[in-house]
Amino acid sequence: MSRVGVGIVGAGNISTQYLENLTKFADVEVRMVADVLLDRARAQAEKYGVASSGTVEELLARDDIEIVVNLTIPAVHAEVGHQIVAAGKHVWSEKPIATDHSSAAALLAAAEAKGLRVACAPDTVLGAGIQSALRAIARGDIGEPLTATTMFHVPGPEAWHPDPDFLYATGAGPLFDMGPYYVTTLVHALGAASRVQAVSSKSLEKRTIASGPRAGATFPVEVPTHHAALIQFRGGQSAQSTFSFQHALPRAGFVEINGTTGTIVLPDPNVFDGDSTLWRYGQEEPETVPATGSTWGRGTGVVELARAIREGRPERASGAVALHVLDVLLAVRDAAESGTAVDVATTVDAPPPLAEDFDPAASTF
Repeated sequence: MSRVGVGIVGAGNISTQYLENLTKFADVEVRMVADVLLDRARAQAEKYGVASSGTVEELLARDDIEIVVNLTIPAVHAEVGHQIVAAGKHVWSEKPIATDHSSAAALLAAAEAKGLRVACAPDTVLGAGIQSALRAIARGDIGEPLTATTMFHVPGPEAWHPDPDFLYATGAGPLFDMGPYYVTTLVHALGAASRVQAVSSKSLEKRTIASGPRAGATFPVEVPTHHAALIQFRGGQSAQSTFSFQHALPRAGFVEINGTTGTIVLPDPNVFDGDSTLWRYGQEEPETVPATGSTWGRGTGVVELARAIREGRPERASGAVALHVLDVLLAVRDAAESGTAVDVATTVDAPPPLAEDFDPAASTF
Protein backbone atom coordinates (compact mmCIF):
# COMPACT_ATOMS: atom_id res chain seq x y z
CA MET A 1 0.00 0.00 0.00
CA SER A 2 1.18 3.52 -0.75
CA ARG A 3 1.81 6.26 1.78
CA VAL A 4 -1.25 8.22 2.88
CA GLY A 5 -1.33 11.70 1.36
CA VAL A 6 -1.89 14.47 3.92
CA GLY A 7 -2.81 18.12 3.50
CA ILE A 8 -2.53 20.82 6.16
CA VAL A 9 -5.17 23.54 6.39
CA GLY A 10 -4.01 26.37 8.62
CA ALA A 11 -0.36 27.43 8.74
CA GLY A 12 -0.39 29.14 12.13
CA ASN A 13 1.77 28.40 15.17
CA ILE A 14 0.41 24.91 15.87
CA SER A 15 1.23 23.80 12.31
CA THR A 16 4.93 23.91 13.18
CA GLN A 17 4.54 21.08 15.70
CA TYR A 18 2.53 18.98 13.24
CA LEU A 19 4.85 19.58 10.30
CA GLU A 20 7.96 18.90 12.36
CA ASN A 21 6.71 15.34 12.93
CA LEU A 22 4.48 14.51 9.98
CA THR A 23 7.28 15.20 7.52
CA LYS A 24 9.34 12.50 9.27
CA PHE A 25 6.72 9.73 9.48
CA ALA A 26 7.08 6.96 6.88
CA ASP A 27 3.40 6.02 6.52
CA VAL A 28 2.22 9.52 5.57
CA GLU A 29 3.38 12.21 3.19
CA VAL A 30 2.48 15.89 3.59
CA ARG A 31 1.74 17.02 0.06
CA MET A 32 0.35 20.52 0.51
CA VAL A 33 -0.05 23.33 3.05
CA ALA A 34 -2.99 25.73 2.64
CA ASP A 35 -3.98 28.95 4.38
CA VAL A 36 -6.00 32.07 3.66
CA LEU A 37 -2.66 33.84 4.03
CA LEU A 38 -0.79 32.43 1.05
CA ASP A 39 2.60 33.75 2.13
CA ARG A 40 2.28 32.00 5.46
CA ALA A 41 1.36 28.72 3.78
CA ARG A 42 4.29 29.07 1.37
CA ALA A 43 6.74 29.80 4.19
CA GLN A 44 5.71 26.71 6.16
CA ALA A 45 5.80 24.49 3.08
CA GLU A 46 9.28 25.68 2.16
CA LYS A 47 10.56 25.35 5.73
CA TYR A 48 9.50 21.71 5.99
CA GLY A 49 10.17 20.59 2.43
CA VAL A 50 6.50 20.25 1.41
CA ALA A 51 6.22 20.40 -2.37
CA SER A 52 3.12 22.56 -2.66
CA SER A 53 1.19 25.37 -0.98
CA GLY A 54 -1.87 27.42 -1.86
CA THR A 55 -5.54 27.89 -1.10
CA VAL A 56 -7.87 25.56 0.76
CA GLU A 57 -9.87 25.07 -2.42
CA GLU A 58 -6.75 23.98 -4.30
CA LEU A 59 -5.85 21.50 -1.57
CA LEU A 60 -9.34 19.99 -1.44
CA ALA A 61 -9.35 19.51 -5.23
CA ARG A 62 -6.30 17.22 -5.13
CA ASP A 63 -6.88 13.51 -5.64
CA ASP A 64 -3.63 12.51 -3.92
CA ILE A 65 -4.64 13.84 -0.50
CA GLU A 66 -6.64 11.43 1.69
CA ILE A 67 -6.46 13.08 5.13
CA VAL A 68 -6.78 16.80 5.74
CA VAL A 69 -5.41 18.14 9.02
CA ASN A 70 -7.68 21.01 10.13
CA LEU A 71 -5.64 23.52 12.14
CA THR A 72 -7.99 26.48 11.78
CA ILE A 73 -9.40 28.41 14.74
CA PRO A 74 -11.95 26.52 16.90
CA ALA A 75 -14.86 28.70 15.77
CA VAL A 76 -14.61 27.29 12.22
CA HIS A 77 -13.48 23.72 12.96
CA ALA A 78 -16.89 22.28 12.06
CA GLU A 79 -17.36 24.50 8.99
CA VAL A 80 -13.97 23.57 7.54
CA GLY A 81 -14.56 19.94 8.52
CA HIS A 82 -17.72 19.90 6.40
CA GLN A 83 -15.74 21.28 3.44
CA ILE A 84 -13.18 18.50 3.85
CA VAL A 85 -15.85 15.80 4.01
CA ALA A 86 -17.69 17.28 1.01
CA ALA A 87 -14.43 16.94 -0.93
CA GLY A 88 -14.35 13.22 -0.08
CA LYS A 89 -11.47 13.32 2.40
CA HIS A 90 -10.94 12.15 5.96
CA VAL A 91 -10.60 14.77 8.71
CA TRP A 92 -8.09 15.19 11.49
CA SER A 93 -9.18 18.19 13.57
CA GLU A 94 -7.41 20.13 16.26
CA LYS A 95 -9.43 20.27 19.47
CA PRO A 96 -12.22 20.92 20.05
CA ILE A 97 -14.07 19.15 17.24
CA ALA A 98 -16.64 22.00 17.34
CA THR A 99 -17.93 24.56 19.80
CA ASP A 100 -21.43 23.08 20.15
CA HIS A 101 -22.99 19.62 20.09
CA SER A 102 -25.16 20.00 16.99
CA SER A 103 -22.27 21.15 14.78
CA ALA A 104 -20.07 18.28 15.90
CA ALA A 105 -22.82 15.69 15.51
CA ALA A 106 -23.70 16.97 12.05
CA LEU A 107 -20.06 16.70 10.94
CA LEU A 108 -19.81 13.09 12.13
CA ALA A 109 -23.10 12.21 10.41
CA ALA A 110 -21.95 13.78 7.14
CA ALA A 111 -18.70 11.83 7.26
CA GLU A 112 -20.45 8.54 8.07
CA ALA A 113 -22.84 9.03 5.15
CA LYS A 114 -19.84 9.21 2.80
CA GLY A 115 -17.83 6.43 4.42
CA LEU A 116 -15.22 8.84 5.77
CA ARG A 117 -13.46 9.21 9.13
CA VAL A 118 -13.33 12.18 11.48
CA ALA A 119 -10.66 12.06 14.17
CA CYS A 120 -9.62 14.73 16.62
CA ALA A 121 -6.92 15.96 19.00
CA PRO A 122 -5.71 15.73 21.64
CA ASP A 123 -3.40 12.92 20.59
CA THR A 124 -1.28 13.43 23.69
CA VAL A 125 -3.38 10.57 25.08
CA LEU A 126 -1.61 8.31 22.54
CA GLY A 127 1.83 9.20 23.90
CA ALA A 128 3.98 6.82 25.95
CA GLY A 129 3.17 8.53 29.25
CA ILE A 130 -0.62 8.21 29.29
CA GLN A 131 -0.63 4.94 27.30
CA SER A 132 1.69 3.24 29.80
CA ALA A 133 -0.63 4.28 32.63
CA LEU A 134 -3.68 3.03 30.69
CA ARG A 135 -1.98 -0.32 30.14
CA ALA A 136 -1.27 -0.53 33.88
CA ILE A 137 -4.93 0.14 34.66
CA ALA A 138 -6.06 -2.37 32.01
CA ARG A 139 -3.91 -5.18 33.45
CA GLY A 140 -5.36 -4.58 36.92
CA ASP A 141 -2.51 -2.78 38.70
CA ILE A 142 -4.99 -0.69 40.73
CA GLY A 143 -7.78 -3.26 40.74
CA GLU A 144 -11.17 -1.97 39.64
CA PRO A 145 -11.01 1.81 38.95
CA LEU A 146 -13.36 3.72 41.24
CA THR A 147 -12.55 7.43 41.41
CA ALA A 148 -10.34 10.06 39.83
CA THR A 149 -9.06 13.54 40.61
CA THR A 150 -7.75 15.98 38.01
CA MET A 151 -6.46 19.50 38.51
CA PHE A 152 -5.36 22.22 36.14
CA HIS A 153 -4.59 25.30 38.25
CA VAL A 154 -2.54 28.22 36.90
CA PRO A 155 -2.61 32.01 37.42
CA GLY A 156 -3.53 32.57 33.77
CA PRO A 157 -1.85 32.63 30.35
CA GLU A 158 -1.64 36.43 30.25
CA ALA A 159 1.52 36.02 32.35
CA TRP A 160 3.37 34.67 29.29
CA HIS A 161 1.12 34.83 26.20
CA PRO A 162 1.55 38.03 24.15
CA ASP A 163 -2.06 37.91 22.85
CA PRO A 164 -4.14 36.04 25.47
CA ASP A 165 -7.49 37.74 24.82
CA PHE A 166 -8.97 34.81 22.89
CA LEU A 167 -8.31 32.45 25.81
CA TYR A 168 -10.79 34.44 27.91
CA ALA A 169 -13.42 34.84 25.18
CA THR A 170 -16.69 32.97 24.78
CA GLY A 171 -16.00 29.34 23.90
CA ALA A 172 -12.60 29.35 25.59
CA GLY A 173 -11.46 29.75 29.18
CA PRO A 174 -9.66 26.97 31.07
CA LEU A 175 -12.64 24.61 30.61
CA PHE A 176 -12.55 24.45 26.81
CA ASP A 177 -8.86 25.28 26.30
CA MET A 178 -7.39 22.73 28.72
CA GLY A 179 -10.36 20.56 29.61
CA PRO A 180 -10.07 18.33 26.51
CA TYR A 181 -6.71 16.94 27.66
CA TYR A 182 -8.03 15.87 31.06
CA VAL A 183 -11.50 14.66 30.08
CA THR A 184 -10.11 12.71 27.10
CA THR A 185 -7.73 10.93 29.46
CA LEU A 186 -10.61 10.13 31.84
CA VAL A 187 -12.73 8.72 29.00
CA HIS A 188 -9.85 6.50 27.83
CA ALA A 189 -9.38 5.27 31.42
CA LEU A 190 -12.97 5.05 32.70
CA GLY A 191 -15.23 5.04 29.66
CA ALA A 192 -18.24 7.26 28.99
CA ALA A 193 -19.57 9.86 31.40
CA SER A 194 -23.25 10.03 32.29
CA ARG A 195 -23.92 13.07 34.47
CA VAL A 196 -22.17 16.25 35.61
CA GLN A 197 -22.55 18.68 38.50
CA ALA A 198 -20.43 21.83 38.66
CA VAL A 199 -19.82 25.31 40.00
CA SER A 200 -17.83 28.16 38.47
CA SER A 201 -16.42 31.60 39.29
CA LYS A 202 -14.66 34.54 37.71
CA SER A 203 -11.96 36.26 39.76
CA LEU A 204 -11.48 39.38 37.62
CA GLU A 205 -13.55 41.22 35.02
CA LYS A 206 -10.38 42.40 33.25
CA ARG A 207 -6.89 40.97 32.91
CA THR A 208 -3.57 42.66 32.19
CA ILE A 209 -1.03 41.35 29.69
CA ALA A 210 2.34 40.87 31.39
CA SER A 211 4.72 40.30 28.48
CA GLY A 212 5.34 41.07 24.84
CA PRO A 213 4.60 44.20 22.81
CA ARG A 214 1.17 44.65 24.43
CA ALA A 215 2.45 44.41 28.02
CA GLY A 216 0.32 46.56 30.34
CA ALA A 217 -2.77 46.44 28.11
CA THR A 218 -6.01 45.17 29.62
CA PHE A 219 -8.77 43.09 28.07
CA PRO A 220 -12.21 41.86 29.21
CA VAL A 221 -12.83 38.41 30.69
CA GLU A 222 -15.95 36.98 29.05
CA VAL A 223 -16.12 33.53 30.67
CA PRO A 224 -15.65 31.89 34.08
CA THR A 225 -12.01 31.38 34.95
CA HIS A 226 -12.62 28.48 37.33
CA HIS A 227 -14.81 25.39 36.96
CA ALA A 228 -15.08 22.65 39.58
CA ALA A 229 -16.94 19.55 38.40
CA LEU A 230 -18.13 16.20 39.71
CA ILE A 231 -18.35 13.82 36.76
CA GLN A 232 -20.22 10.52 37.04
CA PHE A 233 -19.43 7.69 34.63
CA ARG A 234 -21.72 5.03 33.21
CA GLY A 235 -19.63 2.30 34.82
CA GLY A 236 -20.25 3.75 38.29
CA GLN A 237 -16.95 5.62 38.67
CA SER A 238 -16.64 9.33 39.46
CA ALA A 239 -14.10 12.11 38.98
CA GLN A 240 -13.53 15.45 40.66
CA SER A 241 -12.04 17.87 38.13
CA THR A 242 -11.06 21.52 38.35
CA PHE A 243 -9.98 23.80 35.50
CA SER A 244 -8.71 27.19 36.61
CA PHE A 245 -6.97 30.34 35.43
CA GLN A 246 -7.16 31.90 38.91
CA HIS A 247 -4.66 30.07 41.13
CA ALA A 248 -1.45 31.73 42.31
CA LEU A 249 -0.16 28.24 43.19
CA PRO A 250 0.17 26.28 39.92
CA ARG A 251 -0.96 22.65 39.90
CA ALA A 252 -1.02 21.78 36.23
CA GLY A 253 -0.97 18.28 34.88
CA PHE A 254 -2.43 16.39 37.86
CA VAL A 255 -4.41 13.22 37.07
CA GLU A 256 -4.92 10.59 39.78
CA ILE A 257 -7.00 7.42 39.42
CA ASN A 258 -7.89 5.32 42.46
CA GLY A 259 -8.95 1.66 42.40
CA THR A 260 -9.83 -1.17 44.73
CA THR A 261 -6.19 -2.23 45.21
CA GLY A 262 -4.14 0.85 44.41
CA THR A 263 -3.78 4.41 43.16
CA ILE A 264 -1.91 5.65 40.09
CA VAL A 265 -0.80 9.21 39.37
CA LEU A 266 -0.49 9.82 35.63
CA PRO A 267 1.86 12.24 33.84
CA ASP A 268 0.66 15.59 32.49
CA PRO A 269 -2.01 14.83 29.86
CA ASN A 270 -0.80 17.77 27.77
CA VAL A 271 2.51 16.03 26.99
CA PHE A 272 3.45 12.75 25.32
CA ASP A 273 5.88 11.35 27.89
CA GLY A 274 6.37 11.07 31.65
CA ASP A 275 6.39 8.16 34.10
CA SER A 276 3.47 7.29 36.37
CA THR A 277 3.61 6.55 40.09
CA LEU A 278 1.73 3.57 41.52
CA TRP A 279 0.78 3.02 45.15
CA ARG A 280 -0.55 -0.38 46.26
CA TYR A 281 -2.27 -1.13 49.56
CA GLY A 282 0.16 -2.75 51.98
CA GLN A 283 3.31 -1.44 50.29
CA GLU A 284 5.38 1.22 52.04
CA GLU A 285 6.98 2.64 48.91
CA PRO A 286 5.37 3.50 45.56
CA GLU A 287 6.38 1.95 42.25
CA THR A 288 7.34 3.75 39.07
CA VAL A 289 5.48 2.84 35.90
CA PRO A 290 7.97 3.89 33.23
CA ALA A 291 6.73 5.51 30.05
CA THR A 292 7.15 2.94 27.28
CA GLY A 293 6.29 3.75 23.69
CA SER A 294 6.24 6.74 21.39
CA THR A 295 6.97 10.29 22.54
CA TRP A 296 7.05 11.81 19.05
CA GLY A 297 4.41 14.48 19.70
CA ARG A 298 1.60 16.08 17.72
CA GLY A 299 0.81 14.29 14.50
CA THR A 300 0.89 10.88 16.20
CA GLY A 301 -2.89 10.70 15.95
CA VAL A 302 -2.81 11.45 12.22
CA VAL A 303 -0.59 8.41 11.65
CA GLU A 304 -2.76 6.21 13.90
CA LEU A 305 -5.77 7.37 11.85
CA ALA A 306 -3.98 6.60 8.56
CA ARG A 307 -3.10 3.09 9.74
CA ALA A 308 -6.67 2.53 10.99
CA ILE A 309 -8.01 3.47 7.56
CA ARG A 310 -5.58 1.11 5.80
CA GLU A 311 -6.28 -1.71 8.26
CA GLY A 312 -10.07 -1.25 8.30
CA ARG A 313 -10.33 -0.79 12.08
CA PRO A 314 -11.54 2.06 14.32
CA GLU A 315 -9.11 4.87 15.07
CA ARG A 316 -8.43 5.60 18.76
CA ALA A 317 -8.63 9.42 18.69
CA SER A 318 -12.03 9.20 17.06
CA GLY A 319 -14.62 11.84 16.38
CA ALA A 320 -16.99 9.87 18.61
CA VAL A 321 -14.59 10.28 21.55
CA ALA A 322 -14.14 13.97 20.70
CA LEU A 323 -17.91 14.54 20.54
CA HIS A 324 -18.41 12.83 23.90
CA VAL A 325 -15.60 14.88 25.48
CA LEU A 326 -17.16 18.05 24.07
CA ASP A 327 -20.53 17.04 25.53
CA VAL A 328 -18.96 16.51 28.96
CA LEU A 329 -17.37 19.98 28.84
CA LEU A 330 -20.63 21.55 27.70
CA ALA A 331 -22.39 19.76 30.56
CA VAL A 332 -19.87 21.21 33.03
CA ARG A 333 -20.57 24.69 31.67
CA ASP A 334 -24.35 24.21 31.72
CA ALA A 335 -24.40 22.62 35.18
CA ALA A 336 -22.43 25.54 36.63
CA GLU A 337 -24.74 28.07 34.97
CA SER A 338 -27.96 26.32 36.00
CA GLY A 339 -27.00 25.02 39.43
CA THR A 340 -28.46 21.63 38.54
CA ALA A 341 -27.05 18.29 37.42
CA VAL A 342 -26.82 17.83 33.64
CA ASP A 343 -27.02 14.47 31.89
CA VAL A 344 -24.54 13.60 29.11
CA ALA A 345 -26.59 12.14 26.27
CA THR A 346 -23.81 10.68 24.12
CA THR A 347 -21.83 7.60 24.98
CA VAL A 348 -18.65 5.98 23.68
CA ASP A 349 -16.50 2.95 24.40
CA ALA A 350 -13.05 3.50 25.87
CA PRO A 351 -10.46 2.86 23.12
CA PRO A 352 -8.04 -0.02 23.80
CA PRO A 353 -4.49 0.97 24.81
CA LEU A 354 -1.78 0.96 22.16
CA ALA A 355 0.83 -1.77 22.06
CA GLU A 356 4.12 -0.89 23.71
CA ASP A 357 5.94 -1.08 20.38
CA PHE A 358 3.66 1.41 18.62
CA ASP A 359 5.90 3.75 16.63
CA PRO A 360 4.39 6.43 14.38
CA ALA A 361 7.71 6.84 12.58
CA ALA A 362 7.89 3.19 11.50
CA SER A 363 6.97 2.06 7.99
CA THR A 364 4.03 -0.35 8.16
CA PHE A 365 2.61 -0.22 4.63
